[in-house]
Amino acid sequence: MANTNREKLFTEFPPVPTEKWEEVITADLKGADYERKLVWRTGEGFNVRPYYRAENLEGIQFLGSQAGEFPYVRGTRANNHWRVHQTVTVACPKEANAEALKLLNSGVDSLGFSIASENFTAEELDQLLDGISIPAIDIVFCGAKPGHLADLFLAKVEKEGIAKEEVHAAFSIDPLVRNLSSKGDFCSPNGEKCFARIAELIRRTAEYKHVRIVTVNAQIFGNSGSTIVEELAFALSAGHDYLVRLMDEGLTIDQAARKLRFSFSVSSNYFMEIAKLRAARMLWANIVKGYNPEKNCAGKMMIHAETSRWNQTVYDPYVNMLRGTTEAMSAAIGGVYSLEVTPFDRAFEAPTEFAKRIARNVELLLKHESHFDQVVDPAGGSYYIENLTQSIAAEAWKLFIEIEEKGGYTEAYKSGMIVERVKASAAAKDKNIATRRQALLGANQYPNFTEVAPKEVTAEAVTRPTAEGNVLVPYRGAMAFEEMRLHVDRSGKSPKAFMLTCGNLAMARARAQFSCNFFACAGIRVIDNTFFKSVEEGVEAALASKAEIVVVCSSDDDYAEVAPKVKELLAGRAILVVAGAPACTPELEAQGITNFINVKSNVLETLKFYLKEMGI
Repeated sequence: MANTNREKLFTEFPPVPTEKWEEVITADLKGADYERKLVWRTGEGFNVRPYYRAENLEGIQFLGSQAGEFPYVRGTRANNHWRVHQTVTVACPKEANAEALKLLNSGVDSLGFSIASENFTAEELDQLLDGISIPAIDIVFCGAKPGHLADLFLAKVEKEGIAKEEVHAAFSIDPLVRNLSSKGDFCSPNGEKCFARIAELIRRTAEYKHVRIVTVNAQIFGNSGSTIVEELAFALSAGHDYLVRLMDEGLTIDQAARKLRFSFSVSSNYFMEIAKLRAARMLWANIVKGYNPEKNCAGKMMIHAETSRWNQTVYDPYVNMLRGTTEAMSAAIGGVYSLEVTPFDRAFEAPTEFAKRIARNVELLLKHESHFDQVVDPAGGSYYIENLTQSIAAEAWKLFIEIEEKGGYTEAYKSGMIVERVKASAAAKDKNIATRRQALLGANQYPNFTEVAPKEVTAEAVTRPTAEGNVLVPYRGAMAFEEMRLHVDRSGKSPKAFMLTCGNLAMARARAQFSCNFFACAGIRVIDNTFFKSVEEGVEAALASKAEIVVVCSSDDDYAEVAPKVKELLAGRAILVVAGAPACTPELEAQGITNFINVKSNVLETLKFYLKEMGI
């Protein structure tokens, strides 16, 4: 018989109060500002402390519930077996069918079909699903006329006599987000026909417990540059708008809520994304409960997730594999129903077979080798993530209420509020990327020095799209740097920056590394050097290299003497740049030395300036 006595471990170590931790931290800071050095000021509207303790869980009301229990913060099911999803673009039904069958034999158990034709027929649907066992998988239809696709699919299911409880399907019908946010209008005036049509499909599928008619495509917010809080609040608001409109069409709250599906993007903000998904379930459950459903389970949020497209890069694209992996981990730990990992090359080409295989293998590895599907909500009880969940929920709810006070999602969107908020958040991210406060590896930080864009990378792939009117336009955060670098790659020139390292060896090397990284972001070829014993030797080597830019790398104490000497010896034959922000800057500027780069520089604008100076 098992011993029921539970011996407490480490009782010889007395508990350390928070005050003692704070005393040690304050001493270690040696007078530095605690708030500035250790508190993370997020773009989400709240601050994150450097550590959390059990006392920080006090007052969090959702603690104590288990997976499958209201408010579902720990998950809507008692397991974590998410579906591995991959989307097939359907131009030719037979070719798409062949690809789909291959995916099903490669570990995929949730198929997405993006239909290109607006005149898709029943015969083409039969071709598309030939040899595919509908009860064995999840099927999601998106693309042109998803309502028409729903009619065709349901007719096929009924014709084949498939049991209704065995059909797992979803449709990307989304006039509020997909149509209104990306096109600026509904499918009909004020959407009356749209919502009547949706209500009709919901009634038709009333006995299909696993069929979802509406998909709230919230990933458009994240991929347009919104914050995590904004993506969540806007998704909740759009979902609530659907509930209200569908109940106006005569549906009950239970009927409407059970037919909604949410699709979120997942960025590389690892812990924040885990918390977002947990907060999403909790808030949605409370929204639905406010309408007194017959059963609380009507408020279970079905979440599909896609790894972010916003932070993918064209240069050094294999880094996108790493991004997709950490993002997939966030989604799996956060407890999604299904997940699609974006192929690493999607930003610049139609994904190759290799890219698609790696994308799905990320999920298969997390399942079969890392066993992420064997643990339900491993984040539960974490002081840090529980606090993040609470903070994200609080800020998202605040924004949700603000939208409701404007009349709901539709009215708030028409007023311009949604687009204005997303554009402001995107602009803040753009600034952080330009100044490297936010890193996108391979683009604005640690670029591959020798990389030249392959022919597959077109100007269109790196040019930020624009649109007139009150619409959201997805883009990638790296585009401004990539457009600049591609321009250099296609210019037919090979500009060079020479590192003139002298003076203090340690500072010279550190600044040379910083400067190499800085100039390589524009595709400028860097010529690094270990050390020059004299300024004369360094200038001679710089001129011999025929570099258009010479970066003097030394210590602040050396610059007052070294920089003017370099300027004199160069005699205008190259652009002189000083690496750092020395105290003698005013004196150097008085001598005509005006180019400086340092950690506070706007890297993007500075590089554009030097390219212009070189005639590129």
